[in-house]
Amino acid sequence: MSVSRRDFLRASCCAAGAYGVMASFERFGLINALAQSPGYKTLVCVFLFGGNDGNNLVVPFGSSGPMDYNTYFSIRGDQSLGGLAIPQGSLRPITTLTPHNGVTGFGLHPQLAQTQSLFNAGRAALALNMGTLFRPITRAQYLSQPSLRPANLFSHSDQQQQWQTCFPNGFGTTGWAGRVADKVQSINTGAQFPPITSVAGTAIFNTGSQTNPFVLVPGQSPTLQGFNTSAQAQARLTSLQELLTFDTGISLVQATSSTTGQALAQSQTLSQALASAPALNTQFPGTSIGNQLLQVARCIQVRSALGMSRQIFFCSMGGYDTHSNQVPLQDTLLSQLDPALRAFYDATIEMNLSQSVTAFTLSEFGRTLKPASGAGSDHGWGSHQIVVGGAVQGGDFYGTFPTYALGGPDDASSNGRWIPTAGLDQFGATLAAWFGVLPADLPAIFPNLANFPTSNLGFMM
Repeated sequence: MSVSRRDFLRASCCAAGAYGVMASFERFGLINALAQSPGYKTLVCVFLFGGNDGNNLVVPFGSSGPMDYNTYFSIRGDQSLGGLAIPQGSLRPITTLTPHNGVTGFGLHPQLAQTQSLFNAGRAALALNMGTLFRPITRAQYLSQPSLRPANLFSHSDQQQQWQTCFPNGFGTTGWAGRVADKVQSINTGAQFPPITSVAGTAIFNTGSQTNPFVLVPGQSPTLQGFNTSAQAQARLTSLQELLTFDTGISLVQATSSTTGQALAQSQTLSQALASAPALNTQFPGTSIGNQLLQVARCIQVRSALGMSRQIFFCSMGGYDTHSNQVPLQDTLLSQLDPALRAFYDATIEMNLSQSVTAFTLSEFGRTLKPASGAGSDHGWGSHQIVVGGAVQGGDFYGTFPTYALGGPDDASSNGRWIPTAGLDQFGATLAAWFGVLPADLPAIFPNLANFPTSNLGFMM
């Protein structure tokens, strides 16, 4: 959106006046009411299981400095010789609004044509070198103080758990999205449906202390299958309903029956809402991630019928553990992710909700800059994530690009395992604050947030 200098000054003056009025009413608690205004907002997570290689997601174009293209190419190696470097002419050029280590010219992966378009339009941003952290850490501290490292740092299962829970010691029992949903329950007053929906199976990311997700299979009706209007089918349905309400006196059975009955009621509510909604005109790719995001868009479309003011969705892709043949594998994966994210953004425009919906990627870790045998890469640590939406401060990077030096200041080893310069707590808190979580509630969701110099990375309006 283009904003003139006059409009900017007018908005600034209005904001200043509003601040004075708000300050005078703070003792009456109106600040909190305004901070949690009921306007609709949605967060959509796309988890890239396996550890997406951020080093080829975005590449510097520069010809000098600590992270120039020539250094990148010399370490990653020529693809014709088993290396991983993307030829400079194949990259999709972008220019950041602010310099990063003095560089504004970068290139996105060749398969990210739609992400390039969204970035240039100010609707996509990249959060740089993110990872699980207790606190900011240097290479010297990493080597000398193992207690500062996340538990089982390069393990898929442990890091997937930590990215979803925001507990680097690996002991989280709730997900940070679930805890976010717990904190905004008051905004969803009157909702007829859970605040979190997964279209990619069960995941701890979605589980809160009071919040349990609804799990939906894309493309399938959420209602019970195998029943129709025949007398036999209706008799079976009646028997099932009686079983669910039967008092066995066994608490575990009663709890299970209650959960099942609640899920069936929620399924019926969603099914009725979806049946009455018109088809979306936006065309989604027929891939797994395309179908997941289409299902999310359809659920957003019926938000009013469900009484929702805040929603969170969980999607996922697998296959990013590229120990060998990384170039063709990542090409295929990103060629599916890129158009799906674009179609989803276009659908939010169709629904007049682009400012209210933010999609973002997560992945358990990045990969080593130095190639491994078999034209692949090993497990890394920090990596880059994509954020897309109308409320994103797009066209820029947020965070610090790692210095391309094996065994250098940003390397946890000697092969380019980047020590994160931004913590997952900061990334999640930035999204949660936009979503409506009050500042005082953020530490309960992101337990390490106070250890960082800022709680907001600035990529949301």
